[in-house]
Amino acid sequence: MDFGSFTAWFSARRKMLVLLALTAVAYLAAVNRAQAFMWAIAALLSATLITGFTWPRWLVKQLSVSRSGPSRAEEGETIEFQVVVENRGWLPRFMVELVDHLPFVGFADAKGESSEKVLGMLAYLPGRKRQQFKVPVLCEKRGYYRLGPVGLASSFPLGLTEAKINRNEGIQTLTIYPDVFAILALPLRGAPSQIHRGGYLLPEGAGAAEFSGLREYRRGDNPRHVHWPTTARLNELMVREYEPLASACLYIALDQAAEANVGLGRQSTFEYAVRIAASIARSACAQSTRTRIAGDGQRALRGLPGSGDGYFQGILDELAVVACDGSIPYAHLLTEIGPHCLRGETVVVFLSEKGTRWAQTLQALATLRARQAHLFAVVFDQATFLPEGTASGLLPDHAGITAALLELGAYCVTVRQGDDLVRLFNS
Repeated sequence: MDFGSFTAWFSARRKMLVLLALTAVAYLAAVNRAQAFMWAIAALLSATLITGFTWPRWLVKQLSVSRSGPSRAEEGETIEFQVVVENRGWLPRFMVELVDHLPFVGFADAKGESSEKVLGMLAYLPGRKRQQFKVPVLCEKRGYYRLGPVGLASSFPLGLTEAKINRNEGIQTLTIYPDVFAILALPLRGAPSQIHRGGYLLPEGAGAAEFSGLREYRRGDNPRHVHWPTTARLNELMVREYEPLASACLYIALDQAAEANVGLGRQSTFEYAVRIAASIARSACAQSTRTRIAGDGQRALRGLPGSGDGYFQGILDELAVVACDGSIPYAHLLTEIGPHCLRGETVVVFLSEKGTRWAQTLQALATLRARQAHLFAVVFDQATFLPEGTASGLLPDHAGITAALLELGAYCVTVRQGDDLVRLFNS
């Protein structure tokens, strides 16, 4: 046991130890002096000790507790748990605390830890009765949690010791999803929402496609695609062939490297990136834009492209538990997905790396552009995410990063800590 652990142990039992010491002194004085008064004091102190040890255990005995509530919630949402406490004994119980271990409650940005929480106090419960509580809980941290068992505890009346029971009836799971905000329009070149605004002049019936060449007519081809000059010259029906544009597709590349994360808790660049990625995915899926997501962490993100509400729910399930626990540089992920990107596809990238890795990432982005992918860059101003007074010598030049991205033709959004993301992505 180290000094810190000993201090915590002593602090929790200070009352009890002091009372034990006083009781021992009273008995020694009573034996040495053989006085009835000292014996009375020793007996009184002994009775106090016995009461302090046995009474809390009696209070929680014959009690049962169960908890029910939603299995899904969103970060920042307040949900309600239904808690039922039943007294199975004939005598009343009082001054009993309802306790639970909820890692997402009271989430400290500095440590990311949460201890057991007191959810309420049961002041009085008659025998053979039950009482129901509604406990509001703020979901402060995304993730998948196995809750419970919920417990009851009491240290009444003297606080010498605490008796606690845990009941398995309160076990349940809770998934807290990232906070998703509305994005009204994504800057996708040639996306369906922009095709009818003059982004591309397509022949009727071609859809989101561009001319790629001529070929012989096949049964079922659209007669409107017949290329009559070539047909007349070759004396054979020739039709225009169109290659589908991938610009109506979206590839979200999430940087899961621990080194790339700047800041603490919910106010870190990674947590901002998760919220932004989820919001972009929802907007794209709602517009029937084929979307996929990738990331290199201990739990790698990989998936086939899809769209619609059902597909977005799958992405949301992944983003609820994703973590910045990887060691692979971001450039490796961008290089890996490059061969799988279709011409004209939009790749969403999140840039918060230290200066030592930026050169490799820039080269990987240049390779993506050479493959005719469009870049949607979310650039974090890392200096704003650092705690006050922290040195920022290893951070890259933000203006230089933005300038390099603009040279690649990227659409850039700069994110600073505390920004209104709704306003930023809809301006």
